[in-house]
Amino acid sequence: MTAIDTIRLLAALAVICAAAHGCGYLFGALRQPPVIGEVVGGILLGPSLLGLLAPGARAALFPASGAVTSALDAIYQLGQLLLMFLAGAELRIRAGGRERRTGTIVAAAGLLAPFAAGAGIATLFPGVFSGPAGSTVTTALVVGLAMAVAAIPVISRIMMDLKIMDTAFGRIVLMVAVVEDVILYVVLAVVLGLARSGTGHPSGLWDVIGTTAVAPTAAYFTAVSLLFFAGSLTRGARLFRRVAGHRANIVARQSPVAFRLIFLCVMVLLCLGLGINAVFGALMAGVCAARGDQGADGDGPADGDGPADGDGAAAEGGPAVWEAIRQFSMAFFIPVFFVLVGMRLDLVRAFDPLFFLWFLTLACGIKTFSVWAAARLAGEDPLFSSSLAFALNARGTIGIVLAGVTRQAELINDRFFVVLVLVSLVTCQIAGFRLSKAADRLRTATVIGPRRQLRGTRAGR
Repeated sequence: MTAIDTIRLLAALAVICAAAHGCGYLFGALRQPPVIGEVVGGILLGPSLLGLLAPGARAALFPASGAVTSALDAIYQLGQLLLMFLAGAELRIRAGGRERRTGTIVAAAGLLAPFAAGAGIATLFPGVFSGPAGSTVTTALVVGLAMAVAAIPVISRIMMDLKIMDTAFGRIVLMVAVVEDVILYVVLAVVLGLARSGTGHPSGLWDVIGTTAVAPTAAYFTAVSLLFFAGSLTRGARLFRRVAGHRANIVARQSPVAFRLIFLCVMVLLCLGLGINAVFGALMAGVCAARGDQGADGDGPADGDGPADGDGAAAEGGPAVWEAIRQFSMAFFIPVFFVLVGMRLDLVRAFDPLFFLWFLTLACGIKTFSVWAAARLAGEDPLFSSSLAFALNARGTIGIVLAGVTRQAELINDRFFVVLVLVSLVTCQIAGFRLSKAADRLRTATVIGPRRQLRGTRAGR
């Protein structure tokens, strides 16, 4: 980089950070998820506004190519990895008994029906969604994922703000979101592997085998993805804890934060070597490190509350270390990532209002009805069932990541990329509004006999 490139990069980052935190603050003050404000900040700096009103200023600040663009792309990737790392740390299943039964039924219906509907629509009309590298199979899978995905980070933030996280409702929502997202991550890993295989881009171990036939390629990426996820869930926490606590690990003693970031890099490199997308390495690195810090041995879920269920002590200073990682990630890398996502949205040339409206209506309608019907089938009352449906409709950060990685792989076109990001933002606002209206009653939800009842309400009497 030349001196001029350095100046332009620093100026661009200063403007991006100001837009991220300024718009995030405004949306937070309006009781909306700050992530929406961060993406809106990117829209203001992108071709939709700044590029339209002052194209010369935007070209000078954010050049289309060159060293500054490469640096911003690298920061985009780091922000995405840190986001998934922190999201992985939140993957816990804490529901039990009847909550687990309701969650299982809702997860099955909320995943299968929207996924099947999305895949069917994409099969009938592939040209509406597909990008240059998309095939009939990959397009169907991506659209199915887009219809079924739920966002753990955004849902968690909304429920924490409303103080309904540690309730029967909160536990069921998180259980369903975790189950759905783990399955969807595996499917997306297979999709991205299929897309990269045989394109001339490195796909890791599969390139060594050297075949582009669809059946063995699909079998390889399915098996490798499942083994990677299963191995991380069952043995990753124990491995992390043993390495972190080893007497020879001077890095962990000198800087626990640095050791966890090194662990993140190693997991990402392992994924890339296997041909799996980097975001899954970051996700499972967060799962393994957080469960290792909690003292879980990896043979069962860690709830983070009470004594460890493993055969070793939790890592010293775990909560403080995670707070430090969260602080610098949320101060710079993750907000910059969301602004850069917003800057890639071209609402002037790539936004189709009719496409957006019918996809939003269809995606929300199918997901809402399937979750609501499943919850009613499980014996939940109408308010509880409808609240579950609205909460699990929030696509949020995971929807944005899905849009980003599939667009980067050229599996989807720009029109569908814009629609996916906007649907992710709108569904978060809808979920936040609906849950805020029902929060008081959801806090009192308890399990009494065969049906869930709400104390102090007509439904409870």
